[in-house]
Amino acid sequence: MFQYELTLLLKNEEDLKTIQELITSVKGKIQKEEKWGKKMLAYSIKKNNSAIFYLLHLDLADQSVNDMRQKLNFDDKIIRFLLLKVS
Repeated sequence: MFQYELTLLLKNEEDLKTIQELITSVKGKIQKEEKWGKKMLAYSIKKNNSAIFYLLHLDLADQSVNDMRQKLNFDDKIIRFLLLKVS
């Protein structure tokens, strides 16, 4: 398992539960969760002017990273995400 950082921009706080379930479905484990709060966006993204920012520290197997990216791409509740491998 490798460590990853997942930064999320969500529409609602309740959507985080869906993301947590998605992570456990690909056999990932959340190590740490930080809420950065609701912030105004510099420009509208998908007709949203503000978003709730989260940073999640994850443990994921390399095989499940592509599955996770696909599921995150097709989730309408996510405005934007960034998944980075921590060295």
